[in-house]
Amino acid sequence: MTKTLLKVRQLKKYFPVYAGFLRHVVDQIRAVDGVDFSVEAGRVLGLVGESGSGKSTAARAAIRLIEPSSGQIFFDGEDFLAFDRERLLRARREIQIVFQDPYSSLNPRKTIRQSIGEALIYHDLAKSEGELTDRVAHTLEKVGLSPDAMGQYPHQFSGGQQQRICIGRAIAMSPRLIICDEAVSALDVSVQAQILNLLMELKETFQLSYLFISHDLSVVRHISDTVAVMNRGKIVETGEVEKIFLDPEKDYTKKLLSAIPISHPRKRHSLKE
Repeated sequence: MTKTLLKVRQLKKYFPVYAGFLRHVVDQIRAVDGVDFSVEAGRVLGLVGESGSGKSTAARAAIRLIEPSSGQIFFDGEDFLAFDRERLLRARREIQIVFQDPYSSLNPRKTIRQSIGEALIYHDLAKSEGELTDRVAHTLEKVGLSPDAMGQYPHQFSGGQQQRICIGRAIAMSPRLIICDEAVSALDVSVQAQILNLLMELKETFQLSYLFISHDLSVVRHISDTVAVMNRGKIVETGEVEKIFLDPEKDYTKKLLSAIPISHPRKRHSLKE
């Protein structure tokens, strides 16, 4: 039986709208309005929807990067919202995130060794300079980069290489769950495929679970086991990936799927006929 790693129930995140000289709250933006989803151990949940649908906000609230307005969150069977500082710190090691823009995720003034190694030092995972260097070198090899990159800076790498570094920074912590927040959308199509293949290899090697956020349904179909479709702060449909793509139930899901570009010219021609 598959174990549930992250479970979210009736999660809400509202942002106040202020007006007037005294900045009174006059309304609320319901960015996330009562969503339920689960990430199973060793599996990938794809969270899809249009820009502004609340995907990233839901994910960040689910791991307390931003505090939710209400709801329940369980990580590995424990009440995530009840974690004290020490337990939350341990959870920060077990849950990592890879953002959309790799360059802005890296400090341009720090070397790659510093970017990957500072979290290892903070969480006391490297006891000496030598151990730190070894762990960073091993991490770089795992993401397809040379250990010689340690002394270089982010601007010396391509976008795809920068994202490999960001992924390396995440796996260096030996996490159990990685949030991929539009992690390939800023990359060229050929580089996207390489990064997706890397993510799948790392998933098998380290027994990782992913919450994969994307507006690109083709990418989601390639990497996900289950899919949750989000619209206007709510999840409108959830299911196994092939069920969602081959037999969607909701009109919104059907509209999203109809927007996927047709890749083969003969298929375009047959549709016109």
